[in-house]
Amino acid sequence: MGEGIRTTVEFASPSVCTLATVSAETGETIDTTATSVVPPGDRGTVTDFRLDADQAIERADLTHVISYERSDVYRLRHGNESGCPCARLGQHGCPVERFVASHGDLRIVFHATDYDQLETVVADLREEFSGLEVVRLVRSPADRPAPRQVFVDRSRLTDRQLQVLETAYRMGYFEHPKRANATEVAAEIGITRSTFAEHLAAAQGKVLGDVLEDDP
Repeated sequence: MGEGIRTTVEFASPSVCTLATVSAETGETIDTTATSVVPPGDRGTVTDFRLDADQAIERADLTHVISYERSDVYRLRHGNESGCPCARLGQHGCPVERFVASHGDLRIVFHATDYDQLETVVADLREEFSGLEVVRLVRSPADRPAPRQVFVDRSRLTDRQLQVLETAYRMGYFEHPKRANATEVAAEIGITRSTFAEHLAAAQGKVLGDVLEDDP
């Protein structure tokens, strides 16, 4: 893959996508989708997806295609409108790598060419759809042997979590041997040791999630 930015975004509003709405109604995770070319004479595209056989659903915008022993395949028809995030990304020339709808939340992994395009795309998505959060950015190096670069979204940290991390780092809490212990860092901030531990664990979880977590 050439140089580019692999971007993961999440939408916390089911209204942004029909499949997110279906996932909210059924409580299922929809990640087995296939967007096909249009049948002759039709316009737009069709997306086929599976639901558990026990989760029968009736909607005017969905067509039941086929039943298997444990699942049913439904079809969603799209027109040429840009009323969903994937269609919007297609208008910007950003290929979608993965799509997951779960309990009303929608996660999309797509590729942008560079930061200028990414900035334009994210601004457009924020204007058009509600509940957008940029979860992860990974830049693919032009030279394949080079290590990939992972970008940590500091905006996901609360002010207190960021203060705890910065103070602990400045005082040498993460060094070996430590230059300051948890009690000393907590006192510097003006919080209890247990509160310090809670904020530190939450902050580390978010940071390590950006660095280590694979996109689902």
